[in-house]
Amino acid sequence: MKSIRHKKALVTGAASGIGRSIALALAGEGADVYLLDVDEIGLATVVAAARALGVNAIGAKCDLSQPAEISRVLAEMLREWPQIDILVNNAGVAYYGPTHSMTAAQWDWLMNINLLAPIQITRTLLPILREQPDAHILNVCSISGLVAGGRFAAYHTSKFGLIGFTEALRAEYGRRGLGVSALCPGPVLTNLYKSCASTKNEKTVPEPPRWLCCSVDAVSRAAIRSIRRNKRLTLVGPLAHLLAWSKWLAPWFLDFLNHFSRKRRKSVAAPVRRAA
Repeated sequence: MKSIRHKKALVTGAASGIGRSIALALAGEGADVYLLDVDEIGLATVVAAARALGVNAIGAKCDLSQPAEISRVLAEMLREWPQIDILVNNAGVAYYGPTHSMTAAQWDWLMNINLLAPIQITRTLLPILREQPDAHILNVCSISGLVAGGRFAAYHTSKFGLIGFTEALRAEYGRRGLGVSALCPGPVLTNLYKSCASTKNEKTVPEPPRWLCCSVDAVSRAAIRSIRRNKRLTLVGPLAHLLAWSKWLAPWFLDFLNHFSRKRRKSVAAPVRRAA
């Protein structure tokens, strides 16, 4: 994309974390922003911050787990903004716990927000994006869409699917001038882990150490670079690079770590036998 200034951008999950940072980074580049989130209070503060940067900013409450609500909000947006140049599918939720303990409703809730909502939004806006001479779709996919670990199966599944969707769009529409990028940060200092749903047996969701995490500002800077340069895949943070290269060069190593961790948990949990 030659210039972001005067473009019109839609960002989902914009009330906090990565979405907020990307929304304000786009506003800082001179783009008008239409922001979606279920958190109305947080959304209002981001809208105010974006307007303070001198751009037009609109916020709309939207529960991305509800397809009918997505359709309604997009229809309202297109009545106000017939033109959209940048789409950022960022909103995401997570679930931590044994996969066999997840209910069908929990799977549906997570997949609706993380994968089906981006697909629905993209399909709705594709005809408009294709008409623009310089448009871009940025999907926030996470390193979890490239490398999987335990107890986050639904989250990994949704992010692997989003990367596949991104690659398919890029293969189909890249030749026609539509930019499509996958943004894959490693652990980020957001509330994803603290707000993560989990089974009743899981008292707390483990968070990665802060020194392994990257900041939301680092992610938003990478997002802007991805849009400007139409990058296919952007890794953000040292852990994301380490995990991705480990999988590409030595996939057996990650498999070993997962099996080692499982064996270690079993040995720790094994009862101690006392001599008679």
